[in-house]
Amino acid sequence: MINKIKGELLNFGLKFISVDEKIVRMLLETSPSNVNEIVILPAVRNVMKKLVKKLQNKIKHGRVYNGILNGVQVSIILSNVGCPNVAMILECLKRCKTKVVVRVDLCGAIAGEEDEISVGDVLIPKLAYCDDGTSPQYVRSHSSLQEILNSIKNPLFGTREVEFGNQIVYISKPDEVLKEILLQAGHSLSNCNIKAVDFWTTDALFCETSEFISALQSINVRGIDMESSILFLLGAFFDLKTASVLSITDLPGHPEYDLLTSNQIHPNMENGIDNAIKIVINALPKIKTLITQVYS
Repeated sequence: MINKIKGELLNFGLKFISVDEKIVRMLLETSPSNVNEIVILPAVRNVMKKLVKKLQNKIKHGRVYNGILNGVQVSIILSNVGCPNVAMILECLKRCKTKVVVRVDLCGAIAGEEDEISVGDVLIPKLAYCDDGTSPQYVRSHSSLQEILNSIKNPLFGTREVEFGNQIVYISKPDEVLKEILLQAGHSLSNCNIKAVDFWTTDALFCETSEFISALQSINVRGIDMESSILFLLGAFFDLKTASVLSITDLPGHPEYDLLTSNQIHPNMENGIDNAIKIVINALPKIKTLITQVYS
């Protein structure tokens, strides 16, 4: 009886809001009006805590932390790990006044023969290969995406004919102007090694085999994460400007700093995370100007 009454009260309340607002309230636990034009999107709690600690005039609305960074109003939302989680957040943000979404978080990287990429460096994706499970579902559901996305045959399979995984891997890209703003902010930061590289997005953190690494090297992929592909894909689809700034925390296949085979913690790991956050904060005034120029 009590549950029936609760259901009736809930349905009565829903009569006064739109379906879009219902979705935002359901997933972000707040009204769309409480989400700012610029959203910073960490995936792990360590990065989230560092960001929220820097907020001035902090106010929490459900899952959304609002405040000021470097003189600019922002919202910070913990996406949690993986493309399905990021997709749900982006579905909410397209129903808010949000214009820009910057992901700042962690990533893996392929060091290369010269070890020119290392833990603590910061990578900005130039593109992301969509080897996740969520991106293909959006392409399936929205055929127009096939017309705007390039694709390649999955290099993980080589010449083999297989009946599992993504046979075709789509390629999504960040907003070019936003990416350059973040890259310039990184270059102006002292003691920060920053590079723009190609990324591979996967759902399977624990399946980074030597064969996997070799396949990515064959197409010059240097960064690996679990979120950027769907962020860029839905950014383009929903007319949101998106980009990622990611700190390297492990090197798959490396003898010392492979997350899955070593207990070694690189001394520069925390510095890299802090640098990624500084880059985003330093870039915020230019990002705000970009919004004014594009949307005014």
